[in-house]
Amino acid sequence: MEKLLISACLLGVSCRYDGKSKPMENIEKLMEKYELIPVCAEIFGGLPTPRVPAEICGEKVITSDGRDVTGEYEKGAAEVLRLGKLFGAKKALLKERSPSCGSGIIHNGKFDGGLVPGFGKTAKLLIAEGFEVFGESQTDKLI
Repeated sequence: MEKLLISACLLGVSCRYDGKSKPMENIEKLMEKYELIPVCAEIFGGLPTPRVPAEICGEKVITSDGRDVTGEYEKGAAEVLRLGKLFGAKKALLKERSPSCGSGIIHNGKFDGGLVPGFGKTAKLLIAEGFEVFGESQTDKLI
């Protein structure tokens, strides 16, 4: 069975910055086709849950209170990549707009709800390593 990295928050795990999850529909359909490998780069990078919101500002990831957490995000991305390679995954389904998992569109770094084209640290690394990365609104492409 094909392996699929998936943001743990999409499976209902309360690991988002606000301590909540964003469970998606169609998990059962995904499970029929893939072995799901839950990941959370923020937790793998050593950040707590809940945590201060963070957004990408240039090449750095900065919290809303001004702390640079780029290192934690990069460490978490590297761990997700390591697990993907270990399990032989080639695809990932990640939480959209996240500074870690966002693919194509992320928050603008101003903490005002605005969005800009871009990729989170984990999505960017996985794509550079040859993974196909999908956001949760693209689930139909996987089923």
